[in-house]
Amino acid sequence: MTISRDDVIGHFSARADRYDRSSSWCTDDALADLTVELAQPTPQDRVLDVACGTGLVALRFRERAASVVGIDITSDMADQARKHLDDLVIAPAEAMPFPDDSFDIVVSRQGIQFMDLPDAVQEMVRVTRPGGRIVLLNLCAYGPADREEYFEVLRLRNPVRRHFFLPEDVPALLRDAGCDPVTHQRYVSVEDVDVWSDNGAIDEERREAIRGVYRSASPEFSKLHAVQHIDGRFVDHMLFVAVCGVVRAR
Repeated sequence: MTISRDDVIGHFSARADRYDRSSSWCTDDALADLTVELAQPTPQDRVLDVACGTGLVALRFRERAASVVGIDITSDMADQARKHLDDLVIAPAEAMPFPDDSFDIVVSRQGIQFMDLPDAVQEMVRVTRPGGRIVLLNLCAYGPADREEYFEVLRLRNPVRRHFFLPEDVPALLRDAGCDPVTHQRYVSVEDVDVWSDNGAIDEERREAIRGVYRSASPEFSKLHAVQHIDGRFVDHMLFVAVCGVVRAR
């Protein structure tokens, strides 16, 4: 199935009202601190938050940088971010309306999975000055042993998702786009699957299908995700890969 930009906008418009409550990781202070730690903002830096959503990431940079600009394609989401931004642009990440070398830091958390790749990451490199930093954070499968089952869970929750990643895939995107060095860290987010699947954009049939994947999960998947079954609910330990790349001189 071909997923269009309008499909993505429709999905996140449906999620806009409850997005901040839809995952534990959305408001996880430790994950936010890791994002800032990797980006290393200074008071002189110009920051771009790509797929800024409701502004949860931008908020963390607001008092640490000279300016924070957000870009997103879903106005219902991004309108909530305005109070945390110096400027908001509604435009696709694959064709950003900024000159070359406009920013010192570019950040995208959980956004690249919905974008055309590698185009969007190449655009991030283009708008970042040489020596500037790009930080990407995204959920990944732990490896080959859980990828099939986990990717099915992610597909059911986000039917407009275009990409599914293993841990090595996200650093490779930055290296291939012109970043060196590229470093990465892992972070595990503990998610109640019933809360996590109640995102406002999928029906109960899909939510039940997600539960079904956990009920029939292989031993390898259950071990890697440290799956817990508590009072009829599933808890998953989901893996984030957080990557920082330094843009090479052009």
